This record gives sequence, C-alpha cells and structure tokens, in this order.
Amino acid sequence: WNEERKAKAKEIDLTPNEVYTLAAIVQKETAKVDERKRVAGVYMNRYNRGIKLDADPTVIYAVKKKNNDFDTVIKRVLYKDLETDSPYNTYKYAGLPPGPIAMPDISAIDAVLNYEDHDYYYFVANPEKPGYHKFAKTLRQHNNNRQAYVRWINKMGINR
Repeated sequence: WNEERKAKAKEIDLTPNEVYTLAAIVQKETAKVDERKRVAGVYMNRYNRGIKLDADPTVIYAVKKKNNDFDTVIKRVLYKDLETDSPYNTYKYAGLPPGPIAMPDISAIDAVLNYEDHDYYYFVANPEKPGYHKFAKTLRQHNNNRQAYVRWINKMGINR
C-alpha cells in the first residue's frame, strides 16, 4: 500500500482492507485482467447503493468453509448453495464479507481502486467468449444473458 493507493482507497470511500476484500472477489470472478475494472464497477455500483453483491465466488467460499473442504471444485453454483448461512454469502447478506476469500494480486487491487464508471449492475459468463462476461444494465437484459448461459452450461453437462 503506497500513498497513491491509500489515497485512491480513501477517494472511493473504502479502507485498504475493504479494497483487498473486494479485490479477492473480483479476482475470483474473472481471470481476465482486462475485464477486472468493469467487474469491480458492477460490484461498486451495487455496494454504493446498498444492493447485495450476489457474488458467486463468495458463495463458493462459504460452501467450502462450511464443509471444511477447500479442495472441492465447484464450477456451478446451485440454488441450495445460495441458502448457505455464512457472513461470506453475499447473496444472503449485504455489504462486503468479513474478510477476503482469496489473496488478490495487484491487478485486482488496482481494478477496484480504478474501477470502471458505468451503469452495469449485472453480469454472467459469456458462452461465446470463454473467460469473459456479458454485462447488463437491467434485470431483463441480465435474465436474457443468463438464459443463454444456462443453456450453454447444461449443454456442456456441468452439473457442479
């Protein structure tokens, strides 16, 4: 944490620990460094408006923590997972989880500190561009994108 990063954190009204916590979510959400600022922008839009983050990586972490099994690979979050009672489950609890779910790298930290300013509130994996996401401003747009993703993941036979 150099002075510039500390100043940016203060500017976006987050503590360094909160930046670190959100950066871990962003990193787990996308391995694509060029997409991280946009993903961080979605989470900041939700966070700044008091909307639950609804971040799949936090649910995966909560399930693994509850089961005390961090070796399990979870490629698909199930509806029952969203009910996991954990302060890390951002589908259940608003705000940031109590701490980071992973160790983010500097690109994820900088993505949060320099998040993209946009009107997106939703995103889902993009089956046409593996590793990337489709972003949406409205729930209707998101649901259309989500349906395409669900069809793709079902076709791929990914059940967990």
